[in-house]
Amino acid sequence: MTRIGIILGTTRPGRVGPQVAQWVEKTAGAREDADFELVDLADYDLPLFDEPRSPLMGAYEHAHTRAWSARVAELDGFVFVTPEYNRSIPSALKNAIDFLYGEWNNKAAGFVAYGSNVSGARAVEHLRLIAGALQLATVRTQVNLSLVTDFEKFTTFEPAARHDDALQQMLTEVIAWTNALAPLRQA
Repeated sequence: MTRIGIILGTTRPGRVGPQVAQWVEKTAGAREDADFELVDLADYDLPLFDEPRSPLMGAYEHAHTRAWSARVAELDGFVFVTPEYNRSIPSALKNAIDFLYGEWNNKAAGFVAYGSNVSGARAVEHLRLIAGALQLATVRTQVNLSLVTDFEKFTTFEPAARHDDALQQMLTEVIAWTNALAPLRQA
C-alpha cells in the first residue's frame, strides 16, 4: 500500500499546526487508496544542519540524521502542513528538508498551509521551489487556510466546509502522482 507522510512543519511552542495536521490525517484516514502517517518534526529534535558532507552523498554521520533519513525514506509521498512565517516556511521545516536529498527524490508532495494575509500561499510557493531542487513532484491543488476565518480567535481550528473538497482533491493528486512515480523509485 502507498504510504503518505503528513509532515507537520512547525515546532513552535503554542503552535496550531497539530490541529491542522490532525484534520488532514482524519480526512485521509477515511480513504482506502493509501496509508497516511503523521510525521511531526518536533519528534525528531533536529539541530541546525550539522552533517559534514552534502546530503547528495547520503552518508550521514549523526544518529539524528539517520533516524530522520529512515523515516522519510520509508514514505512514498508527502503532504506538508505548514504555517507561513515572514512570507516563507518555518526554519525548522527548511532545516529538516535540507538534511536529506535522495530520500525525497521521485516522490510526490501536496501542501496544506495557513497564515493571516494570504492563507499560507507564499509558504507553499517557497516549498514548490525547494521541492523542484529535490526532484520532488508537487501537485497543483493546495489547501490554504486563513487564521482569520478558519480559526476561532486565531487558536482553535474550525475549517470552512469548502476546504474539504480541496483537501480530497489534493490527496487524490498526491496518491496518483506517487503511484505514477513508483517505477522511478524502484530503479
